[in-house]
Amino acid sequence: MRIVVDRDRCEGLGMCEAMAHEYFEVGEDGYVTVLDDTPPEAKRAEIQAAVDACPVAALSLRD
Repeated sequence: MRIVVDRDRCEGLGMCEAMAHEYFEVGEDGYVTVLDDTPPEAKRAEIQAAVDACPVAALSLRD
């Protein structure tokens, strides 16, 4: 599993960071940074919830 960010869509709203702060961080530039783009499979549900919470669909998971 790999976390992918579409920086063209990202608006830095921070929903992902609020839901999974150990994997996402909104920087001073207003864009999300993925802190660990290959999280363990055991965290899939948590990461998927953060991805699904993005109001502009800037995040996705790839296998």
